[in-house]
Amino acid sequence: MPVIYTTANQVEIHVENGSKSPNDFIVRYREPNKRVRTPKHIHLIVDLFAKRTGNLPLTNALLDHIIRNIILKVEPAVSFPPSLQIFKPAHINQFHELSEYGEYSIEFLLVMIELIMIQEKTNYPDGTINLDLFQKFRDGADIFSIVSAATFR
Repeated sequence: MPVIYTTANQVEIHVENGSKSPNDFIVRYREPNKRVRTPKHIHLIVDLFAKRTGNLPLTNALLDHIIRNIILKVEPAVSFPPSLQIFKPAHINQFHELSEYGEYSIEFLLVMIELIMIQEKTNYPDGTINLDLFQKFRDGADIFSIVSAATFR
């Protein structure tokens, strides 16, 4: 399992081959002294709820960044393992205060969301499920709508 990125707090973000398309991959992570986990959209959204409760304006700015600078700009993976296309460590600075809320650091969220968006574009180039989910969250949709969108199959 290639490690794509290791956060400052030693969380390793891995990928492994998927089966939906030739360049498909599955994103996983391992926190120090814990087992490998596969995040679902709902895990990220729950963390964003905590961040939004802690600082609504900054969380909205983060969501704007995610939508405009990640979701709308990433391209499908052209090889395995995929590479980060957008993330730069400097992106953390403007949102670092949000790491005080929820479980995930901003660094982890930005890298994880980018990889999940690359995965979606790789397998479903015309898909908008993630874009719709983050826009609903940004627009203040109710919890039921957001959780339903995050757990849609």
